[in-house]
Amino acid sequence: MKHQLGIGEARIGLSWARVLDYAALTKPRITIFVVLSTAVAFILGTRGDYNLHLLMHTLLATSLVAGGSAALNQFLERDLDARMKRTSLRPLPSGRLQPEQAYIYGLLLSVSGILYLGFMVNWLVGIVAAVTTIIYLFLYTPLKQKTSHNTAVGAVAGALPPVGGWAAVRGEIGFEAWILFGIMFLWQFPHFFAIAWLYREDYLSSGYRMISAGDAEGNRTSQQILVYSLALVSYSVLPFLFGLSGPLYLSAAAILAVGLLYFSFSFARLRTDWDARKLMRASLVYLPVLWIAMVLDHFFV
Repeated sequence: MKHQLGIGEARIGLSWARVLDYAALTKPRITIFVVLSTAVAFILGTRGDYNLHLLMHTLLATSLVAGGSAALNQFLERDLDARMKRTSLRPLPSGRLQPEQAYIYGLLLSVSGILYLGFMVNWLVGIVAAVTTIIYLFLYTPLKQKTSHNTAVGAVAGALPPVGGWAAVRGEIGFEAWILFGIMFLWQFPHFFAIAWLYREDYLSSGYRMISAGDAEGNRTSQQILVYSLALVSYSVLPFLFGLSGPLYLSAAAILAVGLLYFSFSFARLRTDWDARKLMRASLVYLPVLWIAMVLDHFFV
């Protein structure tokens, strides 16, 4: 009896481990950011009463597309991931899942998510999701091995979810959606450049062409971080100027700007791994708090 219980517990453990591996393929943190930015745009774009059913359809379908794209990205980069300490323990390079499993899983999630958006929300947001997936998988992913400008291409894909959220509720893409796009676009540079510096040796040895490659002193990396951080905090005033938000948002944006610029200038001055890590963490605080402030301002001010 104890032997049978032990076998049962082992099977449950293996099954749960398999679930966690499939979840890891979807890059949950990135997917959460995608869903959050989509939700913010949907809320800001709503006229009149909020359609919660439409919002839930939009967010669920978006999470499917984002998770599926992430799984397909890991399928495409499995050999390179195996060379990096940072990614070598992911399900594919570690051998816990087979490539064909990740491919089928990612394809099912992506295609079902796009179709879900098209049939349950509207086809404009479905097209936005499809374009995002294409840019991410067929432009950004291969360019990571060819040019350090890959970040700019990836930032386009990463900034399209707010456009999708706006299109979901409005059925069109207004200039307000592109304002939100710009925030998401600019935010990615200080965030990913900090990561590129932090793991510069890992990226270089694995064949990825990041901005930190060949930048031993950190001159180019720190310069670009400062340029994009300044651009981001300046650009983040636009939602207030164009009536997307009010004084609560503007106050929050100002406080966040001080924090982000402090860590950006700190990295530019010292260029240590510790300062890169602090900047990365600061950027992870900046964006969600900015979105939340925008929504709170929309609701209560």
